[in-house]
Formats: sequence, structure tokens, C-alpha cells
Amino acid sequence: MRYLPIVVSVVIPAHNEAGVVGRLLSGLLADAEPGEFEVWVVANGCTDDTAGIASGFGPDVRVLVSSKADKHAAMRLADEHAKSFPRLYVDADVELDTAGARALAAAFDAPDVLAAGPERGWPAERRPWTVRWFYDVWHALPVVRDGLFGRGVVAVSSDGHDQLRSLPPLLGDDLAASLAFAPEHRRVVPGAVAVIHPPRTLSALLRIRTRALVSTTQASTNGELAAASDSARTSLSDLRTIALRHPVPNAPKVLWFLAITVVTRLRARRAVRAGDFRTWQRDDTTR
Repeated sequence: MRYLPIVVSVVIPAHNEAGVVGRLLSGLLADAEPGEFEVWVVANGCTDDTAGIASGFGPDVRVLVSSKADKHAAMRLADEHAKSFPRLYVDADVELDTAGARALAAAFDAPDVLAAGPERGWPAERRPWTVRWFYDVWHALPVVRDGLFGRGVVAVSSDGHDQLRSLPPLLGDDLAASLAFAPEHRRVVPGAVAVIHPPRTLSALLRIRTRALVSTTQASTNGELAAASDSARTSLSDLRTIALRHPVPNAPKVLWFLAITVVTRLRARRAVRAGDFRTWQRDDTTR
């Protein structure tokens, strides 16, 4: 039976993503019906061929170009043109296939769902232990399993979009999307998987974890998100539970996780003291 198309708007902010945006678009559109997805790629502040590569994917991919390297502004620019809901905001460096996008859109058939995210696919081969051990613990944390952050994809309904638009710009847009919605109004969708490529080096891991902690601090100063931001923090009791679950392999990993957390908190505090909530520390080792 032929799949009947629905229209879902997909927004992809892309800053110098020529090396990966084609991979995302290829998977997203591989099994899509014509007109099923309305895709907006916003090449913002690019000095590479991100826009040209995205333009080669046919009429369902529209490309907007902005001279300003600003993810939040890029998403808002796409919002001015996108017509449909559900709306998916997708990082250019992840992989999301047609079935995953459809599953996310279907999550909004439930009337109480305002925001949704995919499960995380995490290919860790050829990563050093310094990276793998950290994420072994991070993925086991309840707050990470339940939150929408760190998935590379956030989907919203029309009402959910209005709720997000009421928030001021935050460095961690996915964290804001997770905190803005009560648990009963957000879903992690089992039928959708976003493949997120972990950093290849310890220094890259430290950069993106510092950014994450700066984001959490920024959210804690926002009146609408302050109370919820505490729920995004790692608790010692959760770490203790993970360590005791399988002490031989897990205890050293938890100690390493704590060491990374101490280092990145010190780095994040320096950024916060300087009032730097705009520097986007990204992982270039996977691009």
C-alpha cells in the first residue's frame, strides 16, 4: 500500500556543515514521498558549500542563507517561511531517516504531546576510552534517558512551538525545549532514532560538555526555566546507583565521569563569570 504523504516542516540550521548535511538529507529523504517533508536548511555564517550541497536535493529542500552565524536566529528565520506542524528542528550533524521523522510526527496524534524527541543512536567504535567511559555513565542517568536534550532533534506541535517562542534565546536550545515542557507533555519516541556521532577526542568532549554546563547555568537564571533546570543536573545518588549496579566495570567509569564533570564545571564557571553565553563550542572531530 502506498504511503499517503503528510506535510511535516523540518528545520535544519547549518553552520559550515558541508561535510555532513548531505548525509542527513540523504537519510531523511530516502523513502519520503514527494511533498511529504518541507525541509528548510538555513546556511548561517557559512564559509563552505553547505548551501550548494543542500540545494542539490531537489524541490522539497529549500535553502535560506544568512550571513550571521547564529543557530537561534537561523531557526527563527526558517520559522518565518515554514508552513506546517509538526515541526522538527534537526542538527545538521546527526542522522535521521524517513521512518524516524514519520514516527516523531505521529507522536502528536496524542493530544497531550507538545514536544517529542528520538532515541539516541550512539556509534562508539574507534572512540578512545576517555570518551566511551564518560558516555557509558551519561546515558545511564535517568535525567538523560528522560530529557529531550542531547538528541540532535526536537519536534514540536503548533502549541509547543508557541511555548518555545515565548522563551528568550538560550545557548542550549535543546535543553530549553526539554525544560519548557512538563514530563506529561513531552515524549521520547521509541520508533525514531537519531544517530549522534560522539567526539573522537577528549578535548572535543571537554568543549561540548563545557557548553552543556554553561547552558544549564543560563537556564537556571531564566525565570520560566529556573525551577525545572534543577531536574537537568546530575545527582550523586544516581551516580552511586550506577556504580553499585555493576561495581567492577562501572565504578572506574563513574570516577572518570566525575573527573570530567569537575574540569568542565571549572571551565563553565569561567565562561559564566565573563558573561559568555554565546560562544558555541562544537565538536569538529566528527565533521
